[in-house]
Amino acid sequence: MYSPRMSTSERLIESTRELLWERGYVGTSPKAILERAEAGQGSMYHHFSGKPDLALAAIRRTAQEMRATAEAVLTGPGTPYERVEAYLRRERDVLRGCPVGRLTMDPDVIADDALRAPVDETLDWLREQIAQLVEEGREQGEFAPSLDAEEIAAAVVATVQGGYVLARASGSPAAFDAGVRGLLSLLAPPDAVRRREALSPSRNT
Repeated sequence: MYSPRMSTSERLIESTRELLWERGYVGTSPKAILERAEAGQGSMYHHFSGKPDLALAAIRRTAQEMRATAEAVLTGPGTPYERVEAYLRRERDVLRGCPVGRLTMDPDVIADDALRAPVDETLDWLREQIAQLVEEGREQGEFAPSLDAEEIAAAVVATVQGGYVLARASGSPAAFDAGVRGLLSLLAPPDAVRRREALSPSRNT
């Protein structure tokens, strides 16, 4: 399953990441971790102090990966609107859900300050990055001056995370896509709206 060049500690972290996503904290037993990592008995305690320590390493890795993926899009080329659009439309395994978002619904993770911290920090960071982008767009006249950057950032994150939930509930990514289209239509710069209306068939015909 894993590259033979991966160290045992890396295999343990990766297997724990996958199991947390699939089964949650309680369902991720040390036995299941060792089996998936193809690691020997006792190897977990050789590299980590126990399941909580390994889970923390796995959650931190998942959070770092999410942050890197989002940063690549949000700081990429294009206008502020185009970068927000690129973030919302980037390729995702919608039906599998967000690995970080899933952690927020795990009561055992949320109840543990140490395990919850990387999740909180990542979502706070994401909202901050999007808010800065919206503020940049306001300054450039791309977004309406009346928009509150922090509220829009919260709406973007809520649309993505809520879209995952609706898509999984319906068994179709259509609900996620509909939420993204709706939010983008509300954020679209006035010029883009006018161009879209000009291309649309007249309602009077």
